Amino acid sequence: MDNHTVLYRQMAAIRSFETLLLDQFSSGIFRGTTHTSLGQEANAVGVLANLSEDDIVVSNHRCHGHFLAYGGDPQALFAELMGKPSGVCGGVGGSQHLHWRNFYSSGIQGGTVPMAVGMALAEKQQNSGAIVVNFMGDGTLGEGIVYESLNMASLWQAPILFVLENNRIAQTTPAHLAIAGSIPQRFEAFNIPAKHLDSSDVLEILPLAGELIEKVRTEQSPHALVIETARLGTHSKGDDTRSPEELAALWAARDPIAIHGARLDESTRQQINQQVEQVIHGAFQAALDSEGGTA
Repeated sequence: MDNHTVLYRQMAAIRSFETLLLDQFSSGIFRGTTHTSLGQEANAVGVLANLSEDDIVVSNHRCHGHFLAYGGDPQALFAELMGKPSGVCGGVGGSQHLHWRNFYSSGIQGGTVPMAVGMALAEKQQNSGAIVVNFMGDGTLGEGIVYESLNMASLWQAPILFVLENNRIAQTTPAHLAIAGSIPQRFEAFNIPAKHLDSSDVLEILPLAGELIEKVRTEQSPHALVIETARLGTHSKGDDTRSPEELAALWAARDPIAIHGARLDESTRQQINQQVEQVIHGAFQAALDSEGGTA
């Protein structure tokens, strides 16, 4: 299987999972809230394809795509969202608070950043060779602890890659109403080199992320990657104040599945889509049929 096909399959699996989740959420099957990564699949796949086995991933409230790109089981994630004991965390973590192998996520806004810096420092002190990748969103930049953490990451030269997914809207607040100045310069102010990429193309994200991950590993120092992206779905279950025209324009220009899918012939694309749908729907049904009620 060539690399283009592998990347498409991974992104299509995330898309299928998130779409089914939203379609079924109103049925009452799932507990709590949820935040999907529709439109941001290329970020998860493009960044995490570069990791080594012992590397650590720290994600935020919009974590499903990161979890699945890391190699997480969709059935276990569905079960977790249902509050079942067969879930990733026994049904008690829900949509936002996951732990599996070296993957961690938290819905506490900004709270993952100090946690990730501490993990990176621990790996450096142990000479493990592992690094940390910390995903955050543009809304996180309003939290003061982020800047305390960047300061410590730079002072301690922690081996961490900060990946800021700027989808330009924090719940319902457009980024231009909340963020002054340059986002890359916020990292650079702490002497953390930052690369900026405006793209939803996995083939542009993957090599740049790979370059930065290699620098973090060899230099044992922090770097940042700011990805201009697009949230094609709602903030959580149904709240979206953007106009239908704005959303249609984003879908037409920034859909990573369509961008990369155009590189595959139609028959291959359809075959992958059918296989992925079968796997994801099967995982959903297996989670639904698994023993135990809600946690």
